[in-house]
Amino acid sequence: MVSVILRCRNEEKYIGFAIQSIYDFLGYAEIIFIDNESTDDSVRIVNSFEFMDITKVKLSKNDYTPGRAINLGLEHCTNNYVLVMSSHCQITKLDFDDVKNNLDSGFVSVWGGQNPIWNGKKISHRYMWANFKDKPMVNYFSEYEDRYFLHNGFAFYNKYTLIDYPFDEHWSGKEDRYWANDMIENGKEIYYDPDVSVNHFYTQEGATWKGVG
Repeated sequence: MVSVILRCRNEEKYIGFAIQSIYDFLGYAEIIFIDNESTDDSVRIVNSFEFMDITKVKLSKNDYTPGRAINLGLEHCTNNYVLVMSSHCQITKLDFDDVKNNLDSGFVSVWGGQNPIWNGKKISHRYMWANFKDKPMVNYFSEYEDRYFLHNGFAFYNKYTLIDYPFDEHWSGKEDRYWANDMIENGKEIYYDPDVSVNHFYTQEGATWKGVG
């Protein structure tokens, strides 16, 4: 029922946590593993989850953008519902029936809360993390970024929505925010659900963490 697009470059520390949490909350979900020329043990760890349905796709770092990785992963998704998730995230709360109901009711995306984990401990929700509120919201506007907000660290979509409205492949980052603003400006609605959440681990090269460490 769910296809998970998992983008990765050198995530050996956390990708096992990501896949295990997918199994814990979504069972034998289909995983589309987009590998951006990892040179560490990421691929070996992914291969150790041989009981999962994992399709491995390589994407050259010279051709990589977040939008391109998601659009490429979508070509391999066989289910109607798609989860885009960072490989350094770990699902902590999820009732997929609630997510499905929200997507079926017309929301073009349902995105969840994130707990920033730094050196093994939760840190305060400052900077970009302040956008992950405790209350559900429709079309959340970020005062910090001065635009509508969505985060592909943990976001659900209907497959056919992404077929009709693919991500812009030219942006080197924040493809989710550009997509969200285009959708909302065209009359669509996006739902933020804090009861759907992940731990988001610190990574030195992670775009989400730039300027925080």
